[in-house]
Amino acid sequence: MGTLLWPPPPPPPSVISVSGRRSLSTFPSCLPENRYSRGKVCSNIQSSKFDSFLDLKPESEAELLDFDLRWLDSSCKSCLDVIIIGAGPAGLRLAEQVSRYGIHVCCIDPSPLSMWPNNYGVWVDEFEGLGLEDCLDKTWPMTCVRIDDHRTKYLDRAYGRVSRKRLKTKLLEICAAYGVQFHKAKVWKVEHQEFESLVECDDGSKLRANLVVDASGFGSAFIEYDKPRNHGYQIAHGILAEVDSHPFDLDKMLLMDWRDSHLGNEPYIRAGNSSLPTFLYAMPFNSNLIFLEETSLVSRPVLSYKEVKRRMVARLRHLGIRVRRVIEDEKCLIPMGGPLPQIPQSVMAIGGTAGLVHPSTGYMVAKTMALAPVLAETIRECLGSSRMIRGKPLHHRVWNGLWPSERRCTREFYSFGMETLLKLDLNGTRGFFDAFFDLDPYYWQGFLSSRLSPRELALLSLSLFGRASNPSRFDIITKCPAPLVKMMGKLAFETI
Repeated sequence: MGTLLWPPPPPPPSVISVSGRRSLSTFPSCLPENRYSRGKVCSNIQSSKFDSFLDLKPESEAELLDFDLRWLDSSCKSCLDVIIIGAGPAGLRLAEQVSRYGIHVCCIDPSPLSMWPNNYGVWVDEFEGLGLEDCLDKTWPMTCVRIDDHRTKYLDRAYGRVSRKRLKTKLLEICAAYGVQFHKAKVWKVEHQEFESLVECDDGSKLRANLVVDASGFGSAFIEYDKPRNHGYQIAHGILAEVDSHPFDLDKMLLMDWRDSHLGNEPYIRAGNSSLPTFLYAMPFNSNLIFLEETSLVSRPVLSYKEVKRRMVARLRHLGIRVRRVIEDEKCLIPMGGPLPQIPQSVMAIGGTAGLVHPSTGYMVAKTMALAPVLAETIRECLGSSRMIRGKPLHHRVWNGLWPSERRCTREFYSFGMETLLKLDLNGTRGFFDAFFDLDPYYWQGFLSSRLSPRELALLSLSLFGRASNPSRFDIITKCPAPLVKMMGKLAFETI
């Protein structure tokens, strides 16, 4: 709803490996765009039956960027300023931001030029605010939310699909301009001394740095927690598909479709959907090309992937969507909420492994893009100065720079939102979003973009309760007192 993990990880306390909202598959660059622009369908493609599109194999292949990186001489014994583990969106964004200050940065990744396996859907205004609007390859001027067969919310907020190729190329270009070096390897071990850390890689190299930052995603083994990792999970199955036709407006992105009329002849599936609902997320590119994703917003324990696919099959059959080709598919699992990593600790983090996934929605990429400069500024204050703050004082400064008290408090509100959604069935979820999207746009947009203050979140909560239907209020009062008490306790602790 971010960096993604599949298959599902073992339950806590073992290591768990999301973001726009969410990750989604994109056009492979090898497919010419004009192939779809007139809605033509190739006659030599064998289409699926309504109930068997899952048998079609994705046609896309892995892609490598053609880019000249500056490679690190691993035989060099000098100490680096910063080592960043991972060359995903979070790692590259932080690398280019830190390197602007003249700080010596190295990114370690097993395949730094590989295209990211996931891409992201984001609110257009978020990327415009970051100066990254040129990295969007498709936008929709409006989004919509289908509450049920009779209620639809039309949201006057543009939505966009991030071009993973444009974004990664742009970040690499800035990294190259400021001297970021790369090392092609997998990190096996990180050892800490008083003022520096030793990073051991699978190629036998050993690199030293004043600061190590983990941007490798949820599967990281280098970030420590001092509380049980009671995540909720967002799980989804998505396809970028060529279809005979579809019923969606081309100028609207379908953010959520909570209808369950497609399960009228599937009573065994309908009962499960009533208690643990899923929704459809759809990006129509033209009359024959569309991205479709069936999503469980959040569940604990995670809803089975097989069940999500069964519901998607039933939905597309009901909508009359015949899939002719699956260009790419996506298996998505995003850990949401849960505790933050132990603050501070010897390895810094950014992205999903730093707890930056929105606990209520799964959105992450825009927030990570926005907070990387904040973390970079803190690193500059420590490593870019003549006094060189290192060791424990450095770790304390960078962790608290990313997660100051107010940001931790707002995350508790968002986590309460997740815990509330976990308690709601289909009717409760419908009632929640019916009231949520009736709020002043400042509040619902701010909530989804993680930019409201604790006071504004409190006002949002009161307004949401006031606008909710009586059944929704009853759900909140009867089902959510424990999460509310837990949130208030955490907020009190953070403000002491």
